[in-house]
Amino acid sequence: MNDIIPFVDLKLQYHNHRQDIDQAIGDVCKSGAFILGPEVERFEARFAEFIGSGEAIGVASGTDALRLSFRALGISPGDEVIFPANTFIASALGVMELGATLVLVDVDPQTYLIDLADAERKVTSRTKAIVPVHLYGQSSDMDTVTDFAEKHGLVVIEDACQAHGAKWDGRCTGTSGAVGCFSMYPAKNIGAFGDAGLIVTDDAKLAAELRMLRNYGSKQKNTHELPGTNSRLDSIQAAVLNVKLDYLTDWNQKRFAAACRYADGLRDVASASAPVFCRDDCARHVFHLFVIECERRDELIACLDGRGIQHGIHYPVPLHLHGALSFLGLGEGSMPIAESAAKRILSLPMFPEITEDQIDAVLDAIRAFYGN
Repeated sequence: MNDIIPFVDLKLQYHNHRQDIDQAIGDVCKSGAFILGPEVERFEARFAEFIGSGEAIGVASGTDALRLSFRALGISPGDEVIFPANTFIASALGVMELGATLVLVDVDPQTYLIDLADAERKVTSRTKAIVPVHLYGQSSDMDTVTDFAEKHGLVVIEDACQAHGAKWDGRCTGTSGAVGCFSMYPAKNIGAFGDAGLIVTDDAKLAAELRMLRNYGSKQKNTHELPGTNSRLDSIQAAVLNVKLDYLTDWNQKRFAAACRYADGLRDVASASAPVFCRDDCARHVFHLFVIECERRDELIACLDGRGIQHGIHYPVPLHLHGALSFLGLGEGSMPIAESAAKRILSLPMFPEITEDQIDAVLDAIRAFYGN
């Protein structure tokens, strides 16, 4: 195959739904309602229904969803917040801004999700919240997380920015904690045409505060009850998301089918292992990313590059080893599982429209590289 195999094909997705998307954007342009307004309200209501939550609040990005949630839930200097070490830095920035203390814990070696045994060793009387990150599209075990939180009196803030529609025991990610935070960055399972985010909660009072915080602390124009900020979901982005929401369940099912084909093709490759997931539960993992562990990663990457196969690494540097978090004083060896995974993980092309031929071409390249 001589054609480039993209890591994600947003152009194809637009082509497939161009008429509806162009119509939705055009309707917003004709209405002149570009900030908040009817399209945002419609998307908030529809996503809340889809996810099974009482309230949804559209914001400017997934980062802002987390940042505003930490603030609304009263995270403040002196508080400790537990995070997994293997995640994107956006998960931690909001806590840093508030002057609270990041408490990083290692991850499970199979799922890369938060290791609650390590969290148990690090929780203190100052710990106020825990942030399970539903990484790569896989739901954390929310029964265990909520039991842990109740035992220690912690607030649960779910980072579901990569897990739109994933479920644990029938409940969508984002609906088991005090809030659930979502990113609608273009490459996500449901993505806008720019930055966008959303917060879900069943707490109407908290939702009202979040709506004020996103809009300069205001309920109505020229009346500001809180020192808020500008983090409003744009109407054009909401219009795009309203079109895409109709397809999210189908897209997630196609991602799962692609993951199964990848996993089958890697079964006999000793030097590369597919992620561990349950074939009988297609809702627990919606495969925002398909992440393998592999030997001689840099050489494999060169092989894929030579065949026009795009790829990624999520994430090459654990949180504690970034310069921005050097103040934590956590060096090499403090998070051994996350550090080991960071040197071996590789994200393969994954998007709903990926074809069986494209998956097979990726598998052929991997098998040829390892001599299988």
